[in-house]
Amino acid sequence: MPRAVKVLSSGEPRTRVVDTLILSGEQRRTQRGCVYGGKGTRVEFDFAEPVTLHTDDALLLDDGSIVEVVAEAEPLTEVRADLPTLARIAWTLGDRHVPVQFLGNRLRLRRDSGLDALIAALGGKAAAIEAPFEPEGGAYAVPHGHGGTSDHGDHAGDFGDHDHRHAHRHGHPHGHGSRDDRDG
Repeated sequence: MPRAVKVLSSGEPRTRVVDTLILSGEQRRTQRGCVYGGKGTRVEFDFAEPVTLHTDDALLLDDGSIVEVVAEAEPLTEVRADLPTLARIAWTLGDRHVPVQFLGNRLRLRRDSGLDALIAALGGKAAAIEAPFEPEGGAYAVPHGHGGTSDHGDHAGDFGDHDHRHAHRHGHPHGHGSRDDRDG
């Protein structure tokens, strides 16, 4: 089975493209595993570090062939509002560590009825859509093509107010259980 040996970013030259991988968000943030292309090509991931793949990236395989990467559509909420309201919504979602994709005049996030209600309360219009999801990496992201994950830990399924406990210091009192929250 061909093994992926290098990530080719969008724009890098490509020869011998043999297949296209349509990958979920989880599959695009991986280190090891096995996936199948649309034409049945089985590709093994065995990277030294986790990688984050984006639509229009490609993978060079150990046999010299290339497979292209496309983000799979998934259930999302698309948020529209005027710019000040979008900024307030983005800040609120970021404060909750919700992965968000920023597009010119709208935001996208994984569908969650609790967050949809919060967005409406903040003045945004939330619409259910199916589309590829490529959220921003945030402050803890590793630059594209340099391995690492797209956020600071495994918060992919965390939505709304939550209580995950890990040591990081930033001053926002929302139930993190961080040292800042306990001290004062």
